[in-house]
Amino acid sequence: MLAAVFQVRDGRLHSLLWRRAREPFGGFWALPGGPLSDVERLGSSLGRHLASKVDLTDVAYLEQLETRSDVERDPRERTIATAYIALVSTDLNPSVPSDTAWFAVDELPPTAFDHASIIRSGRERLRAKLTYTNVGYALVPGVFSIAELRTVYEACLGHAITSTNLQRVLLRREIIEPTNAVLSPSSSGGRPAALYRFTDRTLLVTDPFAMFRPPNRTAKMTKISP
Repeated sequence: MLAAVFQVRDGRLHSLLWRRAREPFGGFWALPGGPLSDVERLGSSLGRHLASKVDLTDVAYLEQLETRSDVERDPRERTIATAYIALVSTDLNPSVPSDTAWFAVDELPPTAFDHASIIRSGRERLRAKLTYTNVGYALVPGVFSIAELRTVYEACLGHAITSTNLQRVLLRREIIEPTNAVLSPSSSGGRPAALYRFTDRTLLVTDPFAMFRPPNRTAKMTKISP
């Protein structure tokens, strides 16, 4: 059992890793997890490992990602691992043990086994789900400004987006809705930003045909002379 735990921190997507003390890969960083006991289900087992090993209990969303069964993924013996993605909101700062730390996904330290590959797979799954579900609810607080939401989407998607387009798309799909609240005025003055919330904080498919659309091909064709 392994968990690719994601949180947007300082405007970048991070994953939670712990440093291995034993061989193989002693001193390398690894995804949190552990073995499945005879009396546990997968999800409950992973929750127990996250709580006991990295002191993480505030997971807003958990989803099974994939099963890794490469013959040589563990130099000791044949092992099969089921990996999950777990999402944590930006308003939380979980206390983690001294051998555990958050790392930006695009600047990972030396990792054990195939864990860097699992993190990349988890990031791609998250990027995809942000385009056709409301899973963003698990990455932000209960109320947020559009600027705060844009920061989270940009960190996960890996490219810039405009606040106007993000707001328009999510409102049209009825994923978010305005509240009657605004941010506290800043010392610089100006109009306080309006606060929004997700209309539902459970996973919903909001654009079922998004995954069937062809990629956006913006590159120009170059004419080749005979």
